[in-house]
Amino acid sequence: MAGNSLAGVVLPLVVLQVTGSAWGAGIVAGAAVVPAVLAGLFTGVVIDRIDRRTASVLADVVSAAAIGILPLVELVGELSLGWFVASALLGSLGDVPGLTAREALLPAVVRHGGMGVERLTGLRESLGALAMLVGPAAAGGLMALYGGAAVLWITAAASLAAALVTLLIPRGVGANDGLAGPPRLREGWTALTRSPFLLAVTGLSLAALLVLVAFQALILPVSFVDRPGFLGLVLSAMALGALVGGAVYAMAGSRGPRRAWFVSGMAGVTAGVVLMAVPSAGSVLAGSFTVGLSSGLFNGLLGVLMIERTPEEARGRIMGIQNAMMTAAAPVAIFAAAALTEAAGTDTAAAVLTAVWVVAAAAALRSRALRTLEEGTAVEEVRP
Repeated sequence: MAGNSLAGVVLPLVVLQVTGSAWGAGIVAGAAVVPAVLAGLFTGVVIDRIDRRTASVLADVVSAAAIGILPLVELVGELSLGWFVASALLGSLGDVPGLTAREALLPAVVRHGGMGVERLTGLRESLGALAMLVGPAAAGGLMALYGGAAVLWITAAASLAAALVTLLIPRGVGANDGLAGPPRLREGWTALTRSPFLLAVTGLSLAALLVLVAFQALILPVSFVDRPGFLGLVLSAMALGALVGGAVYAMAGSRGPRRAWFVSGMAGVTAGVVLMAVPSAGSVLAGSFTVGLSSGLFNGLLGVLMIERTPEEARGRIMGIQNAMMTAAAPVAIFAAAALTEAAGTDTAAAVLTAVWVVAAAAALRSRALRTLEEGTAVEEVRP
């Protein structure tokens, strides 16, 4: 995550340096979308078939190779748009499958690691937020020191380091012992679509991603186009809030009813989104921090529930489908927000996005599948 957050800032800058065109950066960003979606769908089958520890390591090695090829080419030759597209295509085979493999491995880590599930998911949220906070800040300094694609060696090294850390997990921990036969993708779809809980979580996560990506990638940049430094401050405030929220859940998530944590997180995200829709720098900053803080609580709890209520034998396929949906949803959110902003202005677009989230939050709070959240109280137990 630290390597990806660094690359998220450095890579577009390097593309612009090499191509001199914002269009080139857009081509590179768009080139990986469809392959990443397909990889998310179909590699879930592979992750469920082979050891999930091994799948995670292999995916991180692919990610390291995909980003490492760029500074290597710059070292021995000349970078071009084609190399960036090739890197993006290869990276799509590592990033989403790697995310899926790590998520599928998490329940085994909980069982064998001797740490409470709430503490583990809360720490994961905090560390992820820390990576998002430090990565962009480090990117600027590293670009000033080294310049160009050389900084991307650090991202490649981070992926290799992740692979090496995963190898410290004992062999066999990630084995899918519940698999009865050869895994098939349709079994993942069946498990997902027949589970009210998984459908509710997937829909809620999609709504959150659509709204927050649209705000971060389009609404706020358009609203504060004359203050580019402010946008970095907004993202930092959100990451800082998530860091605090994840830490709070890690320390106290096992105390009190889960429904209270869920309602608190949902209410906080809703309040934060409303504040972000107000065209005021102070309101946007406060809203960003509130969204991050509440998301840390909300995502920590959802991580626990996904560990407990996702069928183990189809976990890779289910999470692969979910991650593929998230990957496809991001560009859709940006396109829709752009069209709405162009047609009605940023204030109207922000109001529509806020309304979308309020409706999604209200539906989640009323959902029967998300009403009983304590361990062992799932409404149904669906097997593929």
